[in-house]
Amino acid sequence: MRTVSLMLSLLISPWLATQASASYLQHPEVNAYIDSLSAEHALDKPRLRALFGQISPQDSVLAKMAKPAERTLDWKAYQRIFLKPDRVAQGVAFMQEHADLLARAEAEYGVPPEIITAIIGVETKYGRITGSHPVFASVATLAFDYPPRSRFFRKELTEFLLFTEEEDIDPLAVQGSYAGAMGMAQFISSSYRRYAVDFDADGKRDLWGSTADAIGSVANYFHVHRWQPNEAVVERVAEPSKQQNYRQLLSQQLKPAVARGALEDVGIPVVGDSVGKLRLFTLQGTKGEELWIGHHNFYVITRYNHSQLYAMAVYQLSQQILAGAAS
Repeated sequence: MRTVSLMLSLLISPWLATQASASYLQHPEVNAYIDSLSAEHALDKPRLRALFGQISPQDSVLAKMAKPAERTLDWKAYQRIFLKPDRVAQGVAFMQEHADLLARAEAEYGVPPEIITAIIGVETKYGRITGSHPVFASVATLAFDYPPRSRFFRKELTEFLLFTEEEDIDPLAVQGSYAGAMGMAQFISSSYRRYAVDFDADGKRDLWGSTADAIGSVANYFHVHRWQPNEAVVERVAEPSKQQNYRQLLSQQLKPAVARGALEDVGIPVVGDSVGKLRLFTLQGTKGEELWIGHHNFYVITRYNHSQLYAMAVYQLSQQILAGAAS
């Protein structure tokens, strides 16, 4: 706890360190933000002031930002969280219950049912855990009192206020993750505005109460980020050659940048069929280092969450769900 407290003291703004109980209307930067937001987007200034007057900094949000699982765990620990029998069984049940919706989403967007199901399974355990943090206060905390990413979250705060205005939602009533992700699909505000779809055609995009909208929105997100139907996602290299110098091709960057021929030249066979560049990377598994080849579709999964651990959890969960559904 002392380590976390020290980290937070270095990250938070001087205002938060001395005014933790004050409302955000007293924050020195908020009034200027309200003025700018109102002028640019024609939002009611008195209403904005009233809203900011009802929220205050969230210390728990800053604590969680200091230690996200994707940065503190290796693959052998990370996979134990998401590849449990109950999550697989619930995924099989979800895919069977919503087979028609998933088939329609695949027909319209080209994304297979098991991938859509696994995303929702990893994000919220199929809608069971959608987050209990007040999104408005959480994103405001990150926008004004988390300097490492304040620029990004100030944009997300604007997106959130525009989203709630457009969807006629009370900003103070919205709950989600500590970083502002919402609903079954855990979309942040900018993603909600850009990628959420009304898949049940009831006139609103509801990622909390409509499984159809969640399924369609995840599929649309993948489609926009160029998911390639029927192409490979990721493959493990079973026996990496110890004689060939493949380590020079290992990459920490998520975007594929290595030609298939370059891998084959150093003794790494590529089995999966896909168009474009590949990525060679390692993970620390339960039996030591694992060597993997990521295809374009694996990169697409990382666009949902910028982590190779996350993408691997989604893919492996999808394959276990698929196998469970077939048995």
